Amino acid sequence: KRFVGITSLFSDNFDWPVGNNEAKERLGERFSSLHLDTKISASHAKPLSNADPVVVPIYHSSTYRFKTVNQFNEPNHGSNFVYRRCGNPTTENVEVVINEIEGGAGSLLYNSGLAAISAVFLEFLNSGSHLISMSPIYSGTSSFINETLKRFGVEVTFVDVEKEEDFADAVEKAIRPNTKLIYFETIANPTMAVPDVLGTLEVAKKHNIRTCIDATFSSPYSIQPLKLGADISLHSCFHQQASSSKYIGGHTDVIAGVVTVAHYEDWKKLKLQQLTAGSSLMTLLTRGLKTLALRVARISENAQKTAEYLESHPKVNHVYYPGLPSHPQHKYAKQVMKQFSGMIAFDVGTSENAINLVENLKLIIHAVSLGGTESLIEHPLSMSHGKQLLRDADGPTVAPGLLRFSVGIENVEDIIGDLKKALDQL
Repeated sequence: KRFVGITSLFSDNFDWPVGNNEAKERLGERFSSLHLDTKISASHAKPLSNADPVVVPIYHSSTYRFKTVNQFNEPNHGSNFVYRRCGNPTTENVEVVINEIEGGAGSLLYNSGLAAISAVFLEFLNSGSHLISMSPIYSGTSSFINETLKRFGVEVTFVDVEKEEDFADAVEKAIRPNTKLIYFETIANPTMAVPDVLGTLEVAKKHNIRTCIDATFSSPYSIQPLKLGADISLHSCFHQQASSSKYIGGHTDVIAGVVTVAHYEDWKKLKLQQLTAGSSLMTLLTRGLKTLALRVARISENAQKTAEYLESHPKVNHVYYPGLPSHPQHKYAKQVMKQFSGMIAFDVGTSENAINLVENLKLIIHAVSLGGTESLIEHPLSMSHGKQLLRDADGPTVAPGLLRFSVGIENVEDIIGDLKKALDQL
């Protein structure tokens, strides 16, 4: 009767402990008055007293010792540290820091961005449920919705953020009695369109519908969706074709995804699903988190100047950057973002021009993904949003001359100089 087996983890009544932030305990009331960048730097998970790894840090151990049989079932005493699939001190450290940034009830780290996105969809939608999704969105998300969710009986309505003058109103008109989730990105991948975040959240609250926001393009330092009223905030630290860390990792060498929730019960549901699906992750994202504020500030400054330069160039037809007053949804971006991050889309007219430009760049790297210290550029129609990834007919269309540019931390004069030389050759 005293033995509590691994099956106890599968009980809906089991109380999982959310990781504790050691800095809050150490600093007490002072912690709340710290600036966000200082909170990021100071925060780290406090190890549970009974977590006793078989192998010493950096916690590569796959299993953990228990001092007593009853320890497993004691609250806040090691139930996250049973087996690597259940949790890991290294992982929890990242989750604690990200949760501190987001201001949530708890965060969960996944082995890819798509794993995080699919976990949310599969947990909060079922056959007969209705999903409202923004369009355009990341190709992997679009394909999962169209190829997997629809196959399992989920009804889907896409609302085009570029075509709808009042996005929030269009979302409200799309609501059905069975609508269970509203999903949108803070900045659309790859077109950089920006939805009315505050208006859409207000609509969702009015109708008591759960919201999930993918804030990958804007970074968790520039916007914290839960503080604005969202139920779920999601960040990809991954791209389908490259080992990338996006803004959270920032060094183009980590694959991960993270979900942060406003309500503990939602965290508990996702934690149980993560355990049964085996989609957790052990990673070293903490290194990148320590410099998140510095990197995003430099990248945002570089991107603003670069976007202004591109907008003035005669061979560039259109520039889409949320920080430009000319951006169609600039007013919405200003409402929710303190910085506009580093993602720029610009159109040079034709696929031939776009391909020639990226192949003539020398400093800026021709590669998919984003958020690293180096500047990256890609032609979405040929790569991240091409037919090889975006197989569904209902997926977002991408202009043939559009380029997706992730600005890095290099000197901005060198970034602009590289673009100028390549544009001069068109």
